[in-house]
Amino acid sequence: MSQLDDAVIRYNKLLENGPFRNLAWADTLHRQMEQAGLTVGGRLVCPFLRPNFLSRRQYDTLVKTGESLIAAIDRMEQMVLANPVLLARLELLPAEKMLASIDPGYQALEVAARLDTHLVNGHLHFVQYNADAPTGAGYADALADLFYDAPPLKELRKRYSVTKVGGRKHLLSALLKAYKLFGGKKSPHIAIVEFRSAYSSGRSEYELFRDGFREEGYAVEIVSPEQLEYRNRVLRKGNFEIDLVYRRLGVQEFLLRFDLTHPLVQAYRDGSVCVVNSFRSELAHKKAMFGLLTDETLTARFPAAERKAIRDHVPWTRLVSQTKTTFEDQTVDLPEFITRNRERLALKPNDDSTDSHSYLGWEMDDAQWDRALKQAMRSPYVAQQRVDPVRSVFPLMTFGQLEFREMKVDVHPHAYLGKVQGCSSWLSSGNSGFSTASGIVPTFLVEPKANS
Repeated sequence: MSQLDDAVIRYNKLLENGPFRNLAWADTLHRQMEQAGLTVGGRLVCPFLRPNFLSRRQYDTLVKTGESLIAAIDRMEQMVLANPVLLARLELLPAEKMLASIDPGYQALEVAARLDTHLVNGHLHFVQYNADAPTGAGYADALADLFYDAPPLKELRKRYSVTKVGGRKHLLSALLKAYKLFGGKKSPHIAIVEFRSAYSSGRSEYELFRDGFREEGYAVEIVSPEQLEYRNRVLRKGNFEIDLVYRRLGVQEFLLRFDLTHPLVQAYRDGSVCVVNSFRSELAHKKAMFGLLTDETLTARFPAAERKAIRDHVPWTRLVSQTKTTFEDQTVDLPEFITRNRERLALKPNDDSTDSHSYLGWEMDDAQWDRALKQAMRSPYVAQQRVDPVRSVFPLMTFGQLEFREMKVDVHPHAYLGKVQGCSSWLSSGNSGFSTASGIVPTFLVEPKANS
């Protein structure tokens, strides 16, 4: 048993038959979440009673490998921007291509990004790179503050060193650095641009960022795209003139509602406003980017550390089409290969913002898989090598009673200007059925104390 497993067992026992069987502390924790606005649609963003624990070694591996992978993605994006043949392999919409062609005014392609990983013991697999409008860091920071002082974690801290891995301030620093590289010379007025739901309850993650940025002395407003105006080369919401846009809306979602004459696009094209992330981040957001990274004919001259990160930690991925490709140095007919390897492949939409579904071959029969492949041939999909989910048992309170459930655990390192600085975790039931037991949990580094 690892030291980390021991910490999880100790924590769970504190709740199951230890001093915290009385769940009054959990009621208090949930009330604190509600008071902090950590709810979405009337539900807590975190219904669980334990954070996710990582060892220092696991986190160091996430940082080192994640940063090598981000460097490789950045290198590939530069190649794509210079090569129309490679750009075509990402299957961007015409409007997405046009937006990607605009120079954002600073070099970094992703100022803020999130890596979606499966991490168990020493095994690490990256399954997605969220570079369009990454979420989770704000909620995770706020939850970490609440959990750190919750009674069970206070008790665990007597035996273990427990460290937060928040990134909210790193985000602000990255935004300001991008603005400086853009040419900004004053303290910027910041607009957090997102689609606002008229029916939302609770406090959105964007409000957490807004309030945090204001505490640091910056003028910040949350703005819906329809509130933006562009006059005399100034982007504004009413009387609020905007220098820096923190873009919290997906490109495809934006293009479904607006065209390229929108004030945000006009100001971006004219270089009148710094937009973070730039619209070029859509290149990396497509799952087909992993198809380019796992094509060794394209990465042969990448630095050794980047090639190793790809080879050891990125699942083989290909854009689905009627073509021949390579798998483990063998040339294969791609549709035939997909048909014959149902147990080891998943079919996933190239862009998560669409309504298309993912198909896991190992959960389907041959006839279902054949139908899924036909769907994937008609619209942008990728075939990706199977990565088994990581599972762990987490406590939660259901109708006032303690319950333990095995949950699927996705670890999300957050990166700013290519540096991993913070981490959140997402728990889900891991099956296709409806379950309210899903949400973000804070992530802590846990190490035994020397005298324990």
